[in-house]
Amino acid sequence: MGNMNKLMKQVQKMQQDMAKLQDELQERTVEATAGGGVVKVVASGKKQIVSIEISPEVVDPDDVEMLQDLVMAATNEALQKAEDMVAEEMGKLTGGLNMPGLF
Repeated sequence: MGNMNKLMKQVQKMQQDMAKLQDELQERTVEATAGGGVVKVVASGKKQIVSIEISPEVVDPDDVEMLQDLVMAATNEALQKAEDMVAEEMGKLTGGLNMPGLF
């Protein structure tokens, strides 16, 4: 029974550490750019867009499609970076164990 109690304490500590890390990751951000930096998107560890900056020189009323593509590219990259950041940090905590639904 001693080993079982020790194991349960380890699991509880890991759960506490994971909850703390999830809170910390929600506050962290990642940044992605497109078009050589004319579009910048910042995403949080919650995988939500925090901000989008668009340089005025890229705004062309005759080519809205290009701007849309740049925003989409930067947004997708920022969200991927946020996902990678969360997976990397959680992987450090769980020793690489894949725990679906936890992050």
